[in-house]
Amino acid sequence: MSPESKLKKPLPQEEWVVRLIGFPMDLGAGRRGVDMGPSALRIAGVGEKLSALGYTVIDSGDIDISVPEVNDIENPKLRYLSQITKACTALASSVEASLDNDEFPMVLGGDHSMAIGTIAGIAAHCRKQNKRLGVIWIDAHSDINTPETSPSGNIHGMPLAVSLGIGAPELTSIGGNFTKLAPHQVALIGLRSIDEGEAQLIKKLKIDSYTMSDLDKLGVHRAIAKLLTSMRAQVDHLHVSFDLDSVDPSIAGGVGTPVPGGLTYREAHLIMEAIADTGFMSSFEISEVNPILDNKNMSAEFAADLIASSMGKRIL
Repeated sequence: MSPESKLKKPLPQEEWVVRLIGFPMDLGAGRRGVDMGPSALRIAGVGEKLSALGYTVIDSGDIDISVPEVNDIENPKLRYLSQITKACTALASSVEASLDNDEFPMVLGGDHSMAIGTIAGIAAHCRKQNKRLGVIWIDAHSDINTPETSPSGNIHGMPLAVSLGIGAPELTSIGGNFTKLAPHQVALIGLRSIDEGEAQLIKKLKIDSYTMSDLDKLGVHRAIAKLLTSMRAQVDHLHVSFDLDSVDPSIAGGVGTPVPGGLTYREAHLIMEAIADTGFMSSFEISEVNPILDNKNMSAEFAADLIASSMGKRIL
């Protein structure tokens, strides 16, 4: 039985296996610290929270990743390209193997360049199983820069473009030499910091997007309900890529690139609860948890609670 069919049943079920995969990398970011995100999430009890919901949790530990101090930047437009390529290739293999084994991969980051590997692994699995992949990208940023449009050269601003087949061939070929996502297979929610080149590409590709202004006008519940209805009609495997900076810094200040005006505590949980209620989320990743900038691990604890909500935890 596939994870998709399992998750269409009422939560929880003890036989479901959630595999935690740590991705302790900050090579893709401009600020140090998110490499400690997986440890912060584990300390916050993410595994225990999932076990309490009835899941069997297996922790694979962390992908082996080198640190910036022992590496040189060969191309300022694609900082740490070779190291990120190697790490994301390993992550893609781990995620694909987890799905092939009827597990639910839960990837703990790490900067958001991790999505290159996560989505590549999912797409490879879906391709073999003839499944339609859909991605909900919850983020303050669209992460759809290219080496030409990126103002920093930081690859954590490029993973969505890479997954759409746009960018450095070393990255777009991870997990197989095919395009991992089509524009109609992805929806963005929570946007509030977008570079000009990204805005142009989003409009050109006609990607379904909900900025914070859109959420203010529509209401979060209406927006996520609309988005999920559309996804359910088009995909078999739903992946959620959640960047903690989608949440307002007043609630989650320990993130790599905080931006004011984000999701509130309840809005973030509402989105997670709505996704869980559909019963067809089949993989999840969380990125940009930075304990260096945090206060007593509060952001990681909030993130762990969000993960629990996405996997079925309810107030009553």
